[in-house]
Amino acid sequence: MIFLIIIGMSLVTMIPRMIPAFIVDKLQFRDWVNNWLNAIPYAALGALIFPGILSVKPDQPHIGLLGGGVAIVLSYLGLNVILVVIGAILTVFLLT
Repeated sequence: MIFLIIIGMSLVTMIPRMIPAFIVDKLQFRDWVNNWLNAIPYAALGALIFPGILSVKPDQPHIGLLGGGVAIVLSYLGLNVILVVIGAILTVFLLT
């Protein structure tokens, strides 16, 4: 019985995830919809990173904000992602 429940639960979660994968390729969206869909990964990444920036040092949130600011500037300059991360880490390390 438990095995059937596990299979049923996996089908219930798999079907809604697989149907869009087959349908989206056949649809043609307008340009503004494509631009909006392309921005979703950046918004999700920002939503995941920003709370961590504020909690680097809970009593001094400005240190995390400065580290995030350095990362933004370095990435805007076009540096490699490793250098951006190292720059942000060094900034936070030197300020603490």
